[in-house]
Formats: sequence, structure tokens, C-alpha cells
Amino acid sequence: MKEMKEMYEKAKIALRKLQKEMKKYTNRNRKKAVEYKMRDRVLISTKDFMPQIINRMTKKLTEKYIRSYKIKKIILENVVELKLLVLLRIHLVVNMSRITKY
Repeated sequence: MKEMKEMYEKAKIALRKLQKEMKKYTNRNRKKAVEYKMRDRVLISTKDFMPQIINRMTKKLTEKYIRSYKIKKIILENVVELKLLVLLRIHLVVNMSRITKY
């Protein structure tokens, strides 16, 4: 029983050491998130839009971002609600990865 406890403790120490090492290498390339506030103006990415919404025949000639819109409400740290036109026909709630500051 004593041997099992020692093995368990050694494994626990090794796992903690590996966790710290992995965290160090993972966070090395991570960049800080942009802070958005209510009423900030942002551009929406057209990356996942359907061609019917953008009104272009080819994806090659479309703009990367469309119009500036105001942030209506910050729902979570990575989700915002935008004040959009009714004509755009997309969901009002957008992930931070789909917007950029104007």
C-alpha cells in the first residue's frame, strides 16, 4: 500500500510538471484579446457569408469586411450583439472572431 502511495505521488508530481511545461509552450503564441466596449464601431467579416448575401458572383472579388456597425451589447467575453440593418439577414449575435475594430 505504501508503494502505491509513493507511485501515485510521483505520478502526480510528474503530471504537474508537464502541465506547467505545456502551458508555457501553449501561451507563447497566444495574443491578447481586443477589448470591445458598447457603442464601439466594428467591421463584420464576410468569410462565412453566402454569396447571395454579399451579391457577388465570385468569392475572389468580395470584400473581406463589410460596413461598420455599433456594438449594442456585450453578452459574453467573446460574444457581442450588434446593431445591424434588417436587410443584412444575419443573426445579431456574433462571435469576436468574426469582427474587427473600425
